[in-house]
Amino acid sequence: MTRTHTPLRTRLGVLLGAAGLAVPLAVVAGGTAQAAPAKAPAKTAPAKASAKVTCPTNKGRIACVDLTRQVSWIQDGKKVKYGPVHIRSGRKGFATRTGLKKVYWRDKNHVSSLYNVKMPYSQFFDGGQAFHAISGSVYSPPGSHGCVNMRTKDAQAYWNLLRKGDDVFVYGRKPGT
Repeated sequence: MTRTHTPLRTRLGVLLGAAGLAVPLAVVAGGTAQAAPAKAPAKTAPAKASAKVTCPTNKGRIACVDLTRQVSWIQDGKKVKYGPVHIRSGRKGFATRTGLKKVYWRDKNHVSSLYNVKMPYSQFFDGGQAFHAISGSVYSPPGSHGCVNMRTKDAQAYWNLLRKGDDVFVYGRKPGT
């Protein structure tokens, strides 16, 4: 059975083109490159490219959390002060909320009243969501109940660098949430 390669080229061209990438060639089945169509068929509307979100550089000291890549860092203006470090954020049904927040409460030896779990070096920034250390792996599924979990050494560094009132910017989306 012979397959036509036009749908693959069209989808690849539309997707990459919508992401702002030049698409002079398309790879078809078998690994060969062919000229991509100059324009998507009339019935296919190109997707709008979303603006790239990054951590603000006009805020002074700020903790940045990229949920998509599951990393966090602290920067001051454009200069990274610590990180990036691997994190574990909220699981399905308990997503870490996005937006610009502020550290409003710090508790070095916090114990969760909801989950009866130790949360060392807790720095709360959105309701019950906080940066804190975990004893297990940040790579273990399924994720937290909304907090930004990190290794103890990273949570200690965050504790030493952040203060009450410092900004926290959470953006992106954890895959599967």
